[in-house]
Amino acid sequence: MKWIYSKGAVVVTILLLLGLRIADPVALQSLRSQVFDSYQQFDTTINSKDVAIINIGEKSLQALGQYPFPRTTYAQLIHDIRQKNQGIIGFTIMFPEQDRFGGDEVFASWLKDNGIVLSQTPSSKGVRSSGPHIGTGTIGPLPAQDFVLTWPNLVTNISQLETMALGIGVNASAPQPDNQTRTYPLTIGVEGKLYPSFAIEMLRVNTGKPSYIIKTTEVGVSEIAVPPYDPIITQPDGTAYIRFNNEFEEVEYTGADSLPNLGSKYVIIGVTAEGIVNPVPTPKGLMYPQHIQGHMLQNFIDGSNIQRSQLSALYELLGALLAMILIGFVVYKTPIWLTIPISFSIMGGTAWISVLLYQSKLLLVDATFPIIAMFLIFSQATFNNFYKQYKLRQQIKAQFGTYISPEYVDMLVKDPSLMKLGGERKEMSFLFADIVGFTPISEQYMKNDDPEGLVELINSFLDKMTNIVLANGGTIDKFMGDCIMAFWNAPVPCENHAEMAVKTAIEIELLGDELEKEMEKLGLPRVKFGTGVNTGTCIVGNMGAETRLDYSVVGDAVNLGARLEAETRKQDTPILISEYTYMKLNNIGCSKLGEVTVKGKEVPVKIYAPLINEEVRKLYK
Repeated sequence: MKWIYSKGAVVVTILLLLGLRIADPVALQSLRSQVFDSYQQFDTTINSKDVAIINIGEKSLQALGQYPFPRTTYAQLIHDIRQKNQGIIGFTIMFPEQDRFGGDEVFASWLKDNGIVLSQTPSSKGVRSSGPHIGTGTIGPLPAQDFVLTWPNLVTNISQLETMALGIGVNASAPQPDNQTRTYPLTIGVEGKLYPSFAIEMLRVNTGKPSYIIKTTEVGVSEIAVPPYDPIITQPDGTAYIRFNNEFEEVEYTGADSLPNLGSKYVIIGVTAEGIVNPVPTPKGLMYPQHIQGHMLQNFIDGSNIQRSQLSALYELLGALLAMILIGFVVYKTPIWLTIPISFSIMGGTAWISVLLYQSKLLLVDATFPIIAMFLIFSQATFNNFYKQYKLRQQIKAQFGTYISPEYVDMLVKDPSLMKLGGERKEMSFLFADIVGFTPISEQYMKNDDPEGLVELINSFLDKMTNIVLANGGTIDKFMGDCIMAFWNAPVPCENHAEMAVKTAIEIELLGDELEKEMEKLGLPRVKFGTGVNTGTCIVGNMGAETRLDYSVVGDAVNLGARLEAETRKQDTPILISEYTYMKLNNIGCSKLGEVTVKGKEVPVKIYAPLINEEVRKLYK
């Protein structure tokens, strides 16, 4: 269970998220696409200067009669357009069957003389195209046929019309899992041959070029070009993102009078009448084929097609990895009050960069997965941090709750760094206090067969001594029978630790006065204490085994404190302090008792005793 909240778990989460991105499930694709859609929804709309659209709508049916129209009606349409336009004309309307009114020959003649582009549709049940097959020039290590979208056949126009058309382009679609049309194949494969899209074909016909150029890499199609226009960046399957940001000059044909002066614009003709052609969903709403082809054509002319590099997924993966590592570093290495603003700034910056790249370069860079991944890592790492902090605080409360005052416990809980894990060298003051002459008291309790009462009495003494230590900012290290050990300046800093230790020793001695009447009631002698205080450098910190730690101190300075406590009996004085402790005192008067040689020391130690006169007694009471 502990491993779940470790940094190792964060690393595993990072790897799992990277695996998720590599797998790229439909849900992740859909979310990414919706974000890309939002870029277009807030994109600036511009008026198309090169493309016009003529619709066959409800008004057209009212004016011209039942659909499908006689082919002579389309011949008339071409005638009317040519009176006001000199550009390339294309039909997204198909003519797969002969005209029931016998107008195919007239329509074919108008196709031949006016440079018309017709459309075809890929199908699994169609027939072979009888129209001219446009050649392609392929640059690259592999043939484009290995990568492009393929269909078994094509739905074509009747041969009489296709042989007269100046160009034929494929009106295909490449809807994504959510059925949105965001990309469009610029070329498709049918029976091993490549066929250009309708928009590409209109562009080629206008330039008079005999072919278009496809560039491939080891991973797929990279671009398609119709010189002299800039190459169009594609996905590996030969599809390109469409930028739906154009506002077309658009009219509904009801006769010659319905047509404006169209100059030299490309003219795309399509159907909008209800029930004939169904519009398809796009990031900018429902659109008919002529509108989609119009956007593509204008994108190609302007060089404003949306780009998404073939290496985008790899770059995004590496970016997400770096971002997750950065977030993890921020969470673990910065203060908690900085973690949230820094982390969310990184996430916001990632989103801003993605938007900026689209607005300035028309580059689609996925920020959704990196942001999601960063947020998940942020959440996990933050939870881990809080959990560890919580466990540390619980450990501090359990470890120090009965050994230091509640105020100091709160200080450690708020700032665990005050308690350095492991050991550190530090100057501290140490106090050893023992109950002197306790043997007669013990014997009396044992004589009365009351060991429980004896334990209760000892605990009562120790409790009172503990309260004095805690009240003076000390830390209880341990209890040894009727002896108590305490220290100052760890884990909570205490600048006047020597003075506080000696003050504690004096208050413990005065405790005997407080307990005198209580002992008389019990028929026991006055309680006396022996206390030794020393100041010096030691090692303090969490010590012990990995499974069981104890916050304690070790060092020669500690041992001297214990030796001074034992020496109080020989010197017949309740408190003994070392010379070094004495030198640290400012407000406590002391008398020098001389020198003594204590166990473990070859050099004699100078000892002092705090003055406990009536003035001191009044002060401390």
